[in-house]
Amino acid sequence: MSNQEFDYVVVGGGSAGCCVAGRLSEDLSVSICLLEAGGSDDSVFVRAPLGFAATASLNINSWGYHTVPQSGLNGRKGFQPRGKVMGGSSSVNAMVYTRGNSRDYDQWSALGNQGWSYQEVLPYFKRTEHNECFGANAYRGVGGPLNVSYLRSPSPLNLAFVKACNEQGIPSNPDYNGEKQFGVSPGQVTQKGGERWNAARAYVDPHRHQDNLNVISQAHATQIMFEGKRAIGVKYMVNGVHHEVHARKEVIVSGGAFGSPQLLMLSGVGPARHLQDMGITLVHELNGVGQNLQDHVTAVLIYKTNKINDAMGFSLKGTLNMIKAMFEWRSKRTGWITSNVSETQGFISTEENPDYPNIQLALCTSIVDDHARKIHMGHGYTLHVTLMRPKSRGTLTLASQNPTDKPLIDPAFFKHPDDLDTMVSATQKGLKIMASEGLASYRGEMLYPVNSEQPEQVRAFLRDHSDTEYHPVGTCKMGPAKDPLAVVDAELRVHGLQSLRVIDASIMPNLITGNTNAPTLMIAEKGVDLIRGARL
Repeated sequence: MSNQEFDYVVVGGGSAGCCVAGRLSEDLSVSICLLEAGGSDDSVFVRAPLGFAATASLNINSWGYHTVPQSGLNGRKGFQPRGKVMGGSSSVNAMVYTRGNSRDYDQWSALGNQGWSYQEVLPYFKRTEHNECFGANAYRGVGGPLNVSYLRSPSPLNLAFVKACNEQGIPSNPDYNGEKQFGVSPGQVTQKGGERWNAARAYVDPHRHQDNLNVISQAHATQIMFEGKRAIGVKYMVNGVHHEVHARKEVIVSGGAFGSPQLLMLSGVGPARHLQDMGITLVHELNGVGQNLQDHVTAVLIYKTNKINDAMGFSLKGTLNMIKAMFEWRSKRTGWITSNVSETQGFISTEENPDYPNIQLALCTSIVDDHARKIHMGHGYTLHVTLMRPKSRGTLTLASQNPTDKPLIDPAFFKHPDDLDTMVSATQKGLKIMASEGLASYRGEMLYPVNSEQPEQVRAFLRDHSDTEYHPVGTCKMGPAKDPLAVVDAELRVHGLQSLRVIDASIMPNLITGNTNAPTLMIAEKGVDLIRGARL
């Protein structure tokens, strides 16, 4: 067993952990140890943007999670891919850069989280990014570590989709991360020069040569160590060998919405009855650990097309196109391999409220059935219709006290009846867009036909085909001590404990209106300032 000591120990090399470790290491007077359960992010499956499409079906760089059976999905188990690799889910996601709506953060602040209003977090969003799309303005930043760009080789299919949206009264929007969110826009992606630009490349790689940053891969954290109520270090395993690393100042948990509550509970921090049932000695009772799980649920509207040069798929010509694309990417970093599949983004409202959209649309330039795990011959395109602010609340609990056992994930999809009702309306809108004249030259048969004029048919379709949009949050909720489900305070310190913070998507009190990677990096940037005692 090795035994080392650092000023800070960061658990989890995902988006938040990479940001925290990289930023803290800028101060050469402090030492940081970053523990990541996965391996290197230098494979072609990570660096080539389209490589992520293979990771789902091949279970590469993934924890391989599934939900417990979901009654709202007719008893199906949902898929829950999470990155187990340097960069975490920023190494396996669709690279969409979306911040959310300003009202999301104002609501966080209104819940008693001082310092988290939109105007207070906007500088951190700007700090994270180097924006190639618009340059610097009141909303966008340049010079930051995270490169944000447009796709180098978008499909012509996107223009047809935008036209179809316009025909349905949805305006084009120059920047959904700017003044207004409502409308349809070309997707902004975390890429640089036709390659994925994940959190590891952005925040960790520039500091790897420094003596004050120690990155340990294949390190599965098993327990936070305490002296009384003070966190003093972390136990972890590498290839079955147990190790310990001690923290002179703080332990920062950045394991994400699943990993962070799991580690806290394994360490004796969480609901007392559940820990007792698992045979875990209670260190500190916090009933909110693992509660308040929220996730975006999405429907997939899939269409075949005979325009095989504009949509990906399985055919002889498609195979030849993809082989050519591989050589093009190697030589020019352009072509199909630079696609993030989810190429156009739209934000609409079923409530006729353009200031606060409740539905996200994402046009995918391929057939995406069951997370691309169900293969269909031919070519096609898919519209993701995603509920932004679900009312359903789920849980993350332990299966046992064994740290290598996967946790029990229950996002409770469609548990609240309003969620399904809203998705019926949203799917009807999506079907009308897909039936618009703008897409007529592309449109073939629908893979799973559904009639927009038949609400009960739409409802049945949603129960049969909906699943996650990969955005779990909330299981270590940020809130004041009076909130019975709050796990961390507005400084991201775990209530009732010392020298322990959680910094990742799990602290979100409520889901935001969009993809969660950009907000997670914002949380981490702000968390670093909180650790340093700084303020913008």
